[in-house]
Amino acid sequence: MTRKFFGTDGIRGTTNTEPMTAETALRVGQAAGAHFLRGDHRHRVVIGKDTRLSGYMMESAMVAGFTSVGMDVVLVGPMPTPAVAMLTRSMRADLGVMISASHNPYADNGIKLFGPDGYKLSDDAERSIERRLEKQPKLAKSELIGRARRIDDARGRYIHFAKSTFPEHLRLDGLKVVVDCANGAAYHVAPEALWELGAEVIPLGVSPDGTNINDGCGSTHPDLLQQTVVASGADIGLALDGDADRLIVVDETGRLIDGDQLMALIALGLKGRDELRGDGVVATVMSNLGLERKLSSAGLKLHRTAVGDRYVLEHMRKSGCNVGGEQSGHIILTDHSTTGDGLVAGLQVLAALVEASVPASTLLRQFEPLPQLLKNVRFTGGGEPLETDGVRKRIAAAEAELEGRGRLVIRKSGTEPLIRVMAEGDDPALVERLVDDICEAVKAAA
Repeated sequence: MTRKFFGTDGIRGTTNTEPMTAETALRVGQAAGAHFLRGDHRHRVVIGKDTRLSGYMMESAMVAGFTSVGMDVVLVGPMPTPAVAMLTRSMRADLGVMISASHNPYADNGIKLFGPDGYKLSDDAERSIERRLEKQPKLAKSELIGRARRIDDARGRYIHFAKSTFPEHLRLDGLKVVVDCANGAAYHVAPEALWELGAEVIPLGVSPDGTNINDGCGSTHPDLLQQTVVASGADIGLALDGDADRLIVVDETGRLIDGDQLMALIALGLKGRDELRGDGVVATVMSNLGLERKLSSAGLKLHRTAVGDRYVLEHMRKSGCNVGGEQSGHIILTDHSTTGDGLVAGLQVLAALVEASVPASTLLRQFEPLPQLLKNVRFTGGGEPLETDGVRKRIAAAEAELEGRGRLVIRKSGTEPLIRVMAEGDDPALVERLVDDICEAVKAAA
């Protein structure tokens, strides 16, 4: 069955354009609610959102959908995606919903669904909900229509949870931390958690107005964070994205530290305490070869998956690994969370910084990344450029040249008519030449 609504991370699109309309949100609420109506208990769904203007509209529509099929709704307001996953489990809810388009501009929005275990839904569950969207919903009898209530202490619950992941014997006293919340879902909870642990906090991106989420701030626009860290003499900077499931770090010199470096730091720290489970770390095909070599030198493996944090998590659950993530900053620590959690990952980095008593620039540069180059080639029509003989031969020749000295990743975008060509290796000139050669071959075939 071809999925019409769900992509690799829930449902996403431009608001007031299908599928991000109030009508479709209502129908998703009805279909997802009906899917999780099992047993004779009062059924409950937790709904959170980020700070987008359209969140009001989407939230109201989904409340109507869920209550119309007999499910009670708990509204928690603007909260990080991992907070919704955590609250879904702790409140014994049947379902969790996060209304967010993550790092996208404010005009977009999305719907992420979590099962009662706090994990994102499986492909089978999403397909089942899609089938229900094609049918007329079975509405509840008048006396069984659901109720909705808003809880006021959701922020406090999540702050307490996040702080509980920080070692009890440590404090952040004397540490100056700049935190950029992207004018998004963590604008209140992240600075508060850091302050309660003793840090001197300089907050950025904490004045959401409905349209400024991710606008020149957050993990996808770290320039302001870099400047502020250096200008304020801060020890470190943390940048979250709009729904706070992603983390990028800036050291005291203003240099960016990506998810690959953070995974190495956290995993090797856990290994040193004999707390690393599995035989290594799970990451995607886009993670730098330098990470793979660093882990290998410590006797650990790098398990690679397709791009997308859901694929990382699926492999983590199968392999028993408790550290995984993406170069872009999705860090999944299954000892604490069922999804990526930027604040929790940031607290683990800060704990390592406190214990090491060295500058962030010394601690966080775990390995020297190999030169990596990514280029996109747009193609038209319904053809498959990667299936042509010319492109296949060029790719094979490039792989032969890189053997033992680098790596090649070529994939078709799942959202746009693009071929993504990425190479990395010890020789940057060779990497650039090979990428350009393959791009030219793809253009000729397209």
